[in-house]
Amino acid sequence: MGIEKHLRITGTSTVSWKDAVVQTVAEASRTIDYLTSVKILEQKAKIDGKKLVEYFVELELSFVIDRDRD
Repeated sequence: MGIEKHLRITGTSTVSWKDAVVQTVAEASRTIDYLTSVKILEQKAKIDGKKLVEYFVELELSFVIDRDRD
């Protein structure tokens, strides 16, 4: 039986929400093994004048627990 763990994290980008998701997953995958899925929980943006200048995403990452790991 596999065990899956869920982790909430927040990421940012100055490009777009999509970029924030991609960059956050890429960064998390550097230290978390066996990522299986991502769920976008919330999207927000910072406004400066009439422009969106920073994009925020709150994500739920799922990964499988490696029971054989030492």
